[in-house]
Amino acid sequence: MKKDPIYSSFIVPILLAVIVVDFRVSFHKFLQEYRFTYLALYHAIKEAIATGALHHGMKLPSSRELAGLHQISRGSVNQVYDMLVADGYVVSEVGRGTFVTFQVNHELPLEKAETPLQLSNWGERICRMPLRKQIEEGSPIKVDFRIGRTDYHQFPFQEWNRFMYAEVRNFLAKQHEEANVAQGHLPLREAIAVHLRRTRGIPAKADRIVVCNGSMQVITLLAQLLVNPGDPVIVEEPSFTGIKKAIASTGGVPSPVQVDKFGIQVHDWKSRLLFVTPSRHFPTGSILSQDRRRQLLDWASRQGSIIVEDDYDSEFRWGGRPVEPLKALDQEDRVAYVGTFTKTTLPDLRIGYAVLPKCLVEPMIRAKQLFEPHPSNMMEQRALAAFMKSGHYERHIRRMNRVYGKKYALYHQMLQENMGSLFTFLQSDAGLHIYSVWKRTEDEYIRLRTACRQKGVIWEDATTYFMRPPASAACFGFSHLTEEEMKEGIRLVLEAWESIST
Repeated sequence: MKKDPIYSSFIVPILLAVIVVDFRVSFHKFLQEYRFTYLALYHAIKEAIATGALHHGMKLPSSRELAGLHQISRGSVNQVYDMLVADGYVVSEVGRGTFVTFQVNHELPLEKAETPLQLSNWGERICRMPLRKQIEEGSPIKVDFRIGRTDYHQFPFQEWNRFMYAEVRNFLAKQHEEANVAQGHLPLREAIAVHLRRTRGIPAKADRIVVCNGSMQVITLLAQLLVNPGDPVIVEEPSFTGIKKAIASTGGVPSPVQVDKFGIQVHDWKSRLLFVTPSRHFPTGSILSQDRRRQLLDWASRQGSIIVEDDYDSEFRWGGRPVEPLKALDQEDRVAYVGTFTKTTLPDLRIGYAVLPKCLVEPMIRAKQLFEPHPSNMMEQRALAAFMKSGHYERHIRRMNRVYGKKYALYHQMLQENMGSLFTFLQSDAGLHIYSVWKRTEDEYIRLRTACRQKGVIWEDATTYFMRPPASAACFGFSHLTEEEMKEGIRLVLEAWESIST
């Protein structure tokens, strides 16, 4: 086709300048994403063509011009043009140049309507569950009374780091030793068995222990193994939200049973599974009486049921007599005992375990192997095994019992003296938080929480642990706080209360 001389001498240089500017902007964007220059240039030109910035019939710069612009070799540019030709985006004509052949269909909608995705029943149940709440935006947090934290300043980091570094040094030699051992590092399971026999009276054996990524993974896998859709599962009222979510995810129905000062009120339930926190009820802190412990074991025997015993933080006990776990009384192998190292070591060390009835060991290993064909955190498992066998772990527990015991006594007294008109604070012999019941109206409780948040003070709203409408309640964590932080937090709560009550 014969070209207009005005087009050749005036329009083409202008178009070329526009193309060069577009290439420069897009090219540098793709340089951050792709390792090789030619790939960045290829994707930059392809994007410009696909979006219509370089339209059908437009002539591209020569390889010499494009190479000079971006300070790359002509060979790289020619390689890019060859790739675009092969993909059908451009055509190269000898003596004329390279032209865009791809044509954008502007009649199509810019965004295709999204086709609804049909999830499985399990997927639908999961999507109906609320995500864990993040702290609302607002004033910076000054004092955090929430639970689940430890005083990591007291942790023996020097000793722990020594064991971790030893495992890092030996990583290459050991990385494939336990590639398929879903049950967990054997020396760690042996160390856990020794620790439980010595401190909890549980006749545990390493071959009955399965190590998981925190106690929540244990609870979820047990629910998946034992609960069918529609099955009633007995839970305490109130109880840990994660347990109820694990049951609901399987299609099971959490059936709440009231807890009093002696623990869960035992009935002759028609259920194959019970979740319970007998050593220290979550969240109130009450201890299951010996009489009710025997009643629970008798019930499990009659029904052929399994009891999941969640022993989440009773390692820390500074008052009263030692509490015997249900598993220590279990004569018929009906109790699955769940423990964790999250509270006793570091919150980010997500290692939990279960001491299982014999009939559940192999199913649990198979279930865990499905999720983790190659088990995670083996380096941490090895370090923890060495840490426990050295004696550092039990020394740390003994020291933290003294530390937390003193913090609890101080904190409970301060709360009682300063906020006793607002809350009833339950006493406890163990654990890392104090459960309290609000004395005033629900509206006043909500207003106080809002006013405290504005002042930078937050706590755990315990009403979320109930399935039935409860009285307003709160959990105040203390394990991670200094005395000064406790005083400051209480001072700010009182200021907030004065601001809304006057």
